[in-house]
Amino acid sequence: MPTIKLAHIREQGQNMLLFPLDSSFGFKTSSEQNAILEELEDRAHAAGLAGRAAVFWQSGSRTCSLGPKPWQQFLRSMSIRTVLASVNKSISW
Repeated sequence: MPTIKLAHIREQGQNMLLFPLDSSFGFKTSSEQNAILEELEDRAHAAGLAGRAAVFWQSGSRTCSLGPKPWQQFLRSMSIRTVLASVNKSISW
């Protein structure tokens, strides 16, 4: 049974599901990345968590993210360390 940790936060009036992922996520195609993002959001909703999902991963010394377009500026302001420090939930399926 897979288990993944996430930060479930409320920011700027939005429920956010922030998933810190392994750096290997950056080597996936954009189609694969979007499918994973969608699955993680669906799994979080199935676990009773509200919100939209975003994923974060490290690429060298840079933090990368993928999430809803309206959140892009906020997501760019986050570091992987901030997301990891905010982890407060885990989901399993």
